[in-house]
Amino acid sequence: MKVTKELFGRTSQGTDVHRVKLTGGGLTAHVMSWGAALQDLRMDGFQAPLVLGFAEFDPYLAHSPYFGATPGRYANRIAGGRFELDGATYQLDRNEKGKHHLHGGSDGFASQVWQIADLGTDFVRFELDDPDGHMGYPGRCRAACTYRLKPDGVLSLVHEAETDKPTLCNMAHHSYFNLDGDEDILYHDIFVAADHYLPVDAELIPTGEVRPVRGTDFEFSEMRPMVAQSPMGYDHNFCLSDRRVEKRPVALVRSPRSGVTMDVWTGEPGLQFYTGGSIAVPVPGLMGQPYGAHAGFCLESQVWPDSPNHSHFPSAVLRPGETLVQETDYVFSRT
Repeated sequence: MKVTKELFGRTSQGTDVHRVKLTGGGLTAHVMSWGAALQDLRMDGFQAPLVLGFAEFDPYLAHSPYFGATPGRYANRIAGGRFELDGATYQLDRNEKGKHHLHGGSDGFASQVWQIADLGTDFVRFELDDPDGHMGYPGRCRAACTYRLKPDGVLSLVHEAETDKPTLCNMAHHSYFNLDGDEDILYHDIFVAADHYLPVDAELIPTGEVRPVRGTDFEFSEMRPMVAQSPMGYDHNFCLSDRRVEKRPVALVRSPRSGVTMDVWTGEPGLQFYTGGSIAVPVPGLMGQPYGAHAGFCLESQVWPDSPNHSHFPSAVLRPGETLVQETDYVFSRT
C-alpha cells in the first residue's frame, strides 16, 4: 500500500508542515514534520488517545509545551546557556526565564520543519540539517529521527546525528502520555529502575549532587502512584547509568482505570520524569477539552541535564567521525 503525506498546516513563515499516518503492531500513529513530532497515538480496541496533542496544527504554534516533539540540539536544560568544550566557551540561546538554555533554544529542533526522507506503512524517517552557530552551537549537525511501529505494541524511536565540529548533541522524545483519557495522571502507577536522581534548584537546574532515591519520594523501585508531596509533582532526571548502554527496560507505567500499560526500553543514561504540573492549555486538545495541570506525563530518555557543566555526569559531546544513536521503545499493552 502506498503511503502518502498530507498537508497538516503552515508555520508563521509559510513553510508547509506535513503529516503521515503509520499503522502496525496494534497501534496507529500520526506524526508531523514540525518538530518531528508525534501528533496522535491510538491503540486498537481503546478509544482514548495515548498522548496529548491537538487535532489541528495552528494550536501547536501558540500553545504546545513540546507536545510529542523532538527537542535538540540539547534536550533539557543547560545552566546559564553556557558550556566549555575543548578550551572554548560557548554561549547558547537563553530561552528559559531569560537565563537558561532549554531544549535547544527558541529555534531548536522542536520548532523546525524536518524533511521526510523515507516512509512506509509503519515507519517514517525525518532529517534535519542544523547549521554551524545556530542557537550558539558549534558545528553543522545533521540529525535524523525515525518512528517505527513494531509488532506487539512497540513504538520505536531512533535518533541519530553527525557533526563536522566538536559539539553537543542530546535528543529526546517529548510526548505527554495519558493511559486512560482521564483529566489527570496522578494515580497512574509507575516503576523506575533507578537508584539515584538529580536534585534541582528553584529553577530546575541540577545542583550537581547525585542523590540516592532510597527512602525518598523519588523511590519507584516498586509500582506506586505518581502523585507526589510537592504540588508541582516531578520534573527530575532519574539516573539509569553513567553512560550509554545496550537498550534495556527502565520504566513501567500502568493505569488501574483502563488497564493500559507502557514499558520503556532505552540505552540512554537518564530518564526525565515530568508529571506535567505546569500544563495550562486554554484550547481543546485531542479529547475536545483544554489540558490542565498533570494532564499527561513525560518519560524522556536522554543524557542527564546540564551535563556539560558537571564533569561527573555522562557526556553529550559529539565529534566528527562519530554517529550518535539514541534508541527508545515505548511498549503498549492492555489487560
